[in-house]
Amino acid sequence: MKRTPLYEIHRELGGKIIDFGGWALPVQYTGIIKEHNGVRTCAGLFDVSHMGEILITGNGAEEYIQKMVTNDISKMVEGRVVYSPMCYENGGTVDDLLIYKMGEESYLLVVNASNTQKDFEWLKDNYHGHDLSIRDVSESYGLLAIQGPASQKILQKITPEPLEGIRFFRFLQDIDVGGVKALVSRTGYTGEDGFELYVPAHEAARLWKEILDAGAQEGLVPAGLGARDTLRFEAALPLYGQELTPEITPVEAGLGRFVKPNKGDFIGRDVLIEQMEAGPNRKLVGLEMLDRGIPRTGYGVEADGKDIGFVTSGGMAPTLRKSLGLALIDRDYSNLGTEILIEMRGRAQKAKVIDTPFYSK
Repeated sequence: MKRTPLYEIHRELGGKIIDFGGWALPVQYTGIIKEHNGVRTCAGLFDVSHMGEILITGNGAEEYIQKMVTNDISKMVEGRVVYSPMCYENGGTVDDLLIYKMGEESYLLVVNASNTQKDFEWLKDNYHGHDLSIRDVSESYGLLAIQGPASQKILQKITPEPLEGIRFFRFLQDIDVGGVKALVSRTGYTGEDGFELYVPAHEAARLWKEILDAGAQEGLVPAGLGARDTLRFEAALPLYGQELTPEITPVEAGLGRFVKPNKGDFIGRDVLIEQMEAGPNRKLVGLEMLDRGIPRTGYGVEADGKDIGFVTSGGMAPTLRKSLGLALIDRDYSNLGTEILIEMRGRAQKAKVIDTPFYSK
């Protein structure tokens, strides 16, 4: 398994290491529920150094990225972050990613770890000019995320930069955090306020320790992949491979607001416009169990004696203490309050369609 720059620290802290898409990462330290609640009430520190970074620079970088992603980056200024799906011609999703405008004709794309090589090849295969540099720079970066309502207070202790000046989906480059030069963005994947810090890979362990020390009295907890997943699930944030796949379009996944057909041509545009105008045949919905049981990824969904879809994510939501799920189902059954059945190991258990996100800060 690949190891992040923080691997030895995770072992020292007693992290339970698992294979996550070929990476050795902690699923938990003291317990998923404790870490989840720690983020919701105070703050948690995550190692997300496995995420991929692809740097695109040169003449025409903006025009090229515009053709590759569904969102519109034409109004971006340096220091801004944009979220966007990236699609195949059939509208299915290659990946969902963050785009950082680093400078004029310079963009950093932050992609899902399991898709880094695939995305890199896709980007290269769809560029046929000679003026752009497209580089996988993932190994250069360590990436830490501090998330939760106390994040700013904790991080402010170790940086002279006034963090309140960094608005949501904005970032600053080369600022001093704990003696380390970092790119700091107000982004995250938990439904809480927080920051992500991109640093040279060899500085990641030093910064991790500085942040943990700064947050010790506040109640900051190291958090693993388990809490990262339960937190994003409560906030109904999509996970690639579950809510988004090569067979699921951003429109079906409820991400139509990140598809901008009026910006000009891009890969997958025709299919996505058709879905936006006519409405997709299937929709991603929230569901709450009425009977006992926990909906799990891949469980079938039924209604009126027929299969109508499947669960993409599910579990017991720690903050809400309810058994909830996300499911991609026939749009005829997607209205709020509609009762459906979840196929659980040979038993059909009742659930109802509810609004998302399940939790918001």
